[in-house]
Amino acid sequence: MTQDPVWQAAQVDLESVTELTTDLVRIPSRGGIDDYGPALDHLGSWLRRRGLRARHLRSPGGEPVALVVEIAGALPGPRYVLDACLDTAPFGDEAAWKHPPASAAAVDGWLHGRGVADSKVAVAIFSHIGVRLAAAADQLHGSVVLLFDVDEHTGSFGGAKTYFCDAGPVDGVMIGYPGGEHIVVGGRGVLRARLHVHGVSSHSGGSRPTPNAIAKAAALVHELGAAALPGPVAGFPPAPKLTVTAISGGEGYSVVPDLCTLNVDVRLTPALDDRAGEALLRACVKAVDHAWPDTPPTHVELTTRWPPYALPVTAPMVRELAGSAGVYGLAPTPKIAGPSNIGNYLAGLGIPATAGFGVEYEGLHATDERIRIASIAPVQAVYHRTLLRLLAAR
Repeated sequence: MTQDPVWQAAQVDLESVTELTTDLVRIPSRGGIDDYGPALDHLGSWLRRRGLRARHLRSPGGEPVALVVEIAGALPGPRYVLDACLDTAPFGDEAAWKHPPASAAAVDGWLHGRGVADSKVAVAIFSHIGVRLAAAADQLHGSVVLLFDVDEHTGSFGGAKTYFCDAGPVDGVMIGYPGGEHIVVGGRGVLRARLHVHGVSSHSGGSRPTPNAIAKAAALVHELGAAALPGPVAGFPPAPKLTVTAISGGEGYSVVPDLCTLNVDVRLTPALDDRAGEALLRACVKAVDHAWPDTPPTHVELTTRWPPYALPVTAPMVRELAGSAGVYGLAPTPKIAGPSNIGNYLAGLGIPATAGFGVEYEGLHATDERIRIASIAPVQAVYHRTLLRLLAAR
């Protein structure tokens, strides 16, 4: 491997990738909490100093949602997107961290900090690959887009949605979520709903009992928990899952509540798609409404529909990622993930996406999030080689 120019480039870039990752971790960019401007400005300046023109994407309200760089090859060909989020999860209890979450402390071969794994190191790796590809653009058949989202951890995915709504043809997206054991080729879909459960308002001290919306909602929670779900199917190991994730209703002490809202998250598979999931929710609602005849019917508000998806292992991105990983001594296996991700959204647009192959990590979204520094260079080499092969002459 010592004579391989891609491997050599990754080794040369390692110090710079670590430095950029460190800089970004030291700029808090928690989704929905921090101002994203400083992180976007720092990364944009870094890219411009290396000859890459970055442009901001903004929401309809004018808020920044992503940074985009387009690298065009000299010859026509496919178009691939490297996608990583620049915003992060919250810090949680800062006192519980061994090293402050924005310290980017490097200790015993590990780099610590919130967002270091998800996904600021991927931002740094992809940025360096972008610089390398731009320097060789005259040899590329096609183009590469760097897409760095700052609206991912809010759950809105505003950057990705803004970009892909008018991006034109895209042959594939590689998302830089961490973890080197697998190439994530699919994921369970998700159906999310708010169930607005109605009771009858009255004084809590009154002598006549009236239907309490919270009690009715509790009955609905029980009904949902007892619902029968199908098991796994061939080729898609994860099973469906239904979870009540939030309950809100009532106020004070003296009023019997007439409204209680449940948030319900249904993870979808080919055995339980969005239509079947919706039918399941409505059947549970109907059963409880029937048992509470003196209350208005429950209102079902559907908020999210993302399909389950799974790429074939013969898909070009999957094949080249796996092949390149083998060249550098890695052996990731294809995996269909339990959690949903932006790959599910892209599947709904007909765009194939891998949603994870990256650095070794611990503590994702948890206390003491960290990455193993030694895993950076091999990951960079894998993605770099993959893109060179995907954009080579056919």
